This record gives sequence, structure tokens and C-alpha cells, in this order.
Amino acid sequence: MHAKQNGTLGIKSSESTLRPVIWDTAELGKPSILHPDKGKVSIFVDCSPTAAPMFEGRGSEEFSAELSVALQRCLLGGKSGAGAAIDLSSLIVVDGKVCWDLYIDGLVVSSDGNLLDALAAAIKVALSDTGIPKVNVSLSAATDEEPEVDVSDEEFLQFDTSSVPVIVTLTKVGKHYIVDATSEEESQMSSAVSVSVNRHGQICGLTKRGGAGLDPSVVFDMISVAKHVGQQFISVLDSEIAAAEAAE
Repeated sequence: MHAKQNGTLGIKSSESTLRPVIWDTAELGKPSILHPDKGKVSIFVDCSPTAAPMFEGRGSEEFSAELSVALQRCLLGGKSGAGAAIDLSSLIVVDGKVCWDLYIDGLVVSSDGNLLDALAAAIKVALSDTGIPKVNVSLSAATDEEPEVDVSDEEFLQFDTSSVPVIVTLTKVGKHYIVDATSEEESQMSSAVSVSVNRHGQICGLTKRGGAGLDPSVVFDMISVAKHVGQQFISVLDSEIAAAEAAE
């Protein structure tokens, strides 16, 4: 049994245009032995070779893997699920027996830089339109038997995106760092720090690219800027989501 929702998001700033397409697919599965009270979420990104010259050949595979890992670190917390921006316990149907496996697949069809931030925003928007089917469970007297489940075709539970953060990447070029860098600006970077921030200004994850080291004071300053920008960005996204829902 599965439920599928699609979401798309195009982001355009003054100098950069990006278009990732996000698919959300939920399937019934079995919780892991280590985390019987949690569902599972997987994130995969595929960069189309036509999106940018850097994605041609093996460049697409390598960058797709890098983006997937970065999104998982920023959105899914540690291996235990602690700190996950997506509430994994909300995906459980029967402890230790049945859960929802949520697959988030992203396809990058065009890019001019700042991909990670655009993908995270697209995921948040797509999840806001994701409905998980209601499941009725019939438990047998024998607790070791698999429960019978009946998945509704008409009743859905709205996915809670209130804790899902956005990602703000600050790209360091020379002595300055840039928010929403273009691909040209990224080609000149020495390093970049990506910070995932929720609506409360809390840091949910952090990743770094580039070989150049950063002074701790610079990192703290970057985080401060990311928190401010992230909260503003979430307000804009929430307003757009609410307007889209009202128009339906």
C-alpha cells in the first residue's frame, strides 16, 4: 500500500534560478529493530545532466550523492533519529511491526547555484501537501503474528511540517560570505557553510563544503546570519503555503 504526493518549487532570486522537483511516496514497511517506535525517511536527489554543465558525466552522480547526504544530515538528525526535523514517531502504525516508509525524491532540472537551500525549501513545500492514509489495524490474539491493516482510500492525515526547517547556505568568497550564491559566485568560493534552521531559530543541522578552514568566530557569525535569514524565509514560505491552500 502506498500514498503518493507530488510537489514542485521554482526559486528565483535576482541573479539565480533553480527548479527542483520533489516526489513524496509513502509505503507501509517494518520498523527497524533498533528503533521500533519510529518510521523511516529516505532522501535521494538526482541532478539531471542537462541542468548545468557541471552535472555532465560522473559530476551528476557525485553531486547528487553529496546533496542527498547533506539533506539527510540537516533534516533527519542522528542515526538514532534524535534531532530529526521530521517527526519519525508520527510515521509509526504499530510499534515494532508496521510503519510508514517515506521516500523523498528530488530531481534537479535546472540550476544556477544554491541547490541545497532550494531542495530543502521544495521538500518543506511538498510535505505540506502530503497526506498519509489513515490505517485501521486489527491485532490478533497472538502478539507474534503480523497485524492486519486496512489502508483508507478516502481518509488522510495531514503531514505536520511545523518543525521542518529550511537550509541557509553562506558561501565564503574572499573576506565576505554570500547568501543565495549564484554558480559563478560558488566557483570562486573557499568554503561554504549550510545551516538548517526551524521557525524557532533553532539549529537542526550543519554541513560544510570546501577545503579551506574557518575561524570559529566566523562560523558563529555565519550561524547567526543563517538563523535570521532562515526565520524570515520560513515566514515567506508559510505565507505562500497558506495562500495556496486557501486557493484550493
